[in-house]
Amino acid sequence: MPKLLIVDDSALMRKHLRAIFEETGQFEVQTARNGRDALEQLGRFEPDVITLDINMPEMDGLTCLGEIMTTSPRPVVMISSLTSESATVTLEAMQLGAVDYVEKPGGTVSLNIVDARDEMVQKVRAAVGAKPRRARGLVDRVRRGHTEIVSRRVPQPATRVDGCVLIGVSTGGPRTLEEILPELPGTLPWPVVVAQHMPGPFTGPFAQRLDRLCELKVVEVAGPMPLAPGRIYIGRGDADLVIERKLGRLTVNSVPSDPSLRWHPSVDRLVRSARDHMPAEDLIGVELTGMGDDGAAAIAELKAAGGRTIAEAESSAIVFGMPAELIRLGGATLTLAARSIPGQLVSWLS
Repeated sequence: MPKLLIVDDSALMRKHLRAIFEETGQFEVQTARNGRDALEQLGRFEPDVITLDINMPEMDGLTCLGEIMTTSPRPVVMISSLTSESATVTLEAMQLGAVDYVEKPGGTVSLNIVDARDEMVQKVRAAVGAKPRRARGLVDRVRRGHTEIVSRRVPQPATRVDGCVLIGVSTGGPRTLEEILPELPGTLPWPVVVAQHMPGPFTGPFAQRLDRLCELKVVEVAGPMPLAPGRIYIGRGDADLVIERKLGRLTVNSVPSDPSLRWHPSVDRLVRSARDHMPAEDLIGVELTGMGDDGAAAIAELKAAGGRTIAEAESSAIVFGMPAELIRLGGATLTLAARSIPGQLVSWLS
């Protein structure tokens, strides 16, 4: 039975969270009252997974997370009211190595935490099998500053799109995308369209963060936008992302989520919309870390029709569910570790 350490400064929250997870009969549970207490318990309890609040006295959640991922990496799911108010804080937690996050409904001491019960249990259960990575310093590109990145961007003609790279990603995605996308050169001839399962308030700040890291211009898709080389398009959270043709020109658009689909932005819907308007040989599908199977069927169909596809290898995937399903369906042209994906895309498009 996996061991779960719940870290929260509120005694009432610790009581509620402990009851939720013990009632499942799937976890051995211990609690800690703050980050310092959590670090002291690591060696004694040896948890397989940790839920971690952000706003705590003595040692806050981000400081604790950094220590955990540096000294004793293990899966961490952030649970905090701050996730709805400050996407930047949660994205920083993802960069430090947190596997996933759950919003505390109703405030810091949430009396209706049971409203998030199913989501919490699902994400913590999935995190048990995740492979967290040690915390790393900020990407060198950030140290050089956004101004230098912009100055090195090479403008691309926006009149013609010869093809498109389609990326599907879920749990563990922010960290993985920060490993892949900054390695793509500003001269990449095809646009990149990313469906990252993420809540609506997060995708705008996430696109801004990536824009500071990448040579390619990164934008959130909140409405119809022309597809153009030199761009990375991040689908708006809680909606779906589709490729359309308007007035004879290819566009990418954010549309209301399809209630028949489980995850949003839907990778399956993105890939199938692209195939409606572009030949398979002009598309590359990439399936990255994430639980579930979103995108696997559509990307497998893309390969069968003549497109090129990549599944992230188990060796680097934080959660191997989505790429594993693509491989199972025979839909991967190549299976590659995350660090090898940028070079392969450049090779294919050279």
